[in-house]
Amino acid sequence: MSLLNFMSSDLAIDLGTANTLIYVKGKGIVLNEPSIVAYDKNTKKIIALGNKAKEMLGREHKEIRVIRPMRDGVIADFEIAEGMIRAFIKEVSYGFKSSKRVVVAIPSGATEVEKRAVRDSAEHAGAKEVHLIAEPMSAAIGIGIDVEAAVGSMIIDIGGGTTEIAVISLAGIVTEESIRVAGDEMNNAIVDFFKKQHNILIGEKTAEGIKMIGGSAMPMNEELTIQVKGRDLGSGTPKEIEVSSVEIREALSPNIKKIVDAVKQTLEKTPPELSSDLLGCGIMLTGGGALLKGLDQKIMLETGLPVHVADDPLTAVVRGVGKVIDNINQYSRVLIRNRQY
Repeated sequence: MSLLNFMSSDLAIDLGTANTLIYVKGKGIVLNEPSIVAYDKNTKKIIALGNKAKEMLGREHKEIRVIRPMRDGVIADFEIAEGMIRAFIKEVSYGFKSSKRVVVAIPSGATEVEKRAVRDSAEHAGAKEVHLIAEPMSAAIGIGIDVEAAVGSMIIDIGGGTTEIAVISLAGIVTEESIRVAGDEMNNAIVDFFKKQHNILIGEKTAEGIKMIGGSAMPMNEELTIQVKGRDLGSGTPKEIEVSSVEIREALSPNIKKIVDAVKQTLEKTPPELSSDLLGCGIMLTGGGALLKGLDQKIMLETGLPVHVADDPLTAVVRGVGKVIDNINQYSRVLIRNRQY
């Protein structure tokens, strides 16, 4: 792979709360790293990012800060986010001066200010032309749905910061809900559960691991027992306790309910002709949250519609943005109708 080819390639970016993925035109996905940055508090110089920064999370000393510059799917710290984007782009392209075009996936509920922050960050990182596309539209394209067809398709994309729900037809989003309840809120719910029920403090990484191992939306055929290490809030000493997957499910249930309620609200706003389409094709789940055990069954039980987990749901959005960057003319109508062109 020559340096010239990389420098002349356009990029597609899934700038997620949990992970940033970059697709290079004609090359595929070349970067998949946590959206985490470690920087010096005094100089604001970035020390590490991605997987290296994640290893520091919860272990840093007073002169280093480790943060997620993306919160709820949008930029929370403009300066650090821009530095992260610039560093990731440099990592995959060895210089971005020759790239003309970048397409970035953003939450469908992003405000104009939030859209401008994303656009400015990409431009300051070197992009000459920046396009934005709604995440559920990108996810639909990524899993192979014909978004331009006169048929209703429903996507639920559950990321780190937001859950994006949309009914798509004729290259546009007909009805949508974007709620700031997703993977991070589930992690926080687990942290709060251990504080209140077991008087033990656990870190974000530990909570995420518990969610992945023992988290579920429906009763499991065989419930699990999980060993959890943290700090006793009474004595301040390290402590290890044993919890069941039933307890973890109870901790997650309020957030699961919010997602299900948002799905129902979207269905209530869907025109009847498109509703009838959904009886046949059902609902597609994408994003990391789609992997939560039993979530597809829970949504199916609550809505009465077939629910399918997409193949490789974690990369659905970036694969969709990649298809757009590879075929920008073909998808120009999609970008225009989403008012992001």
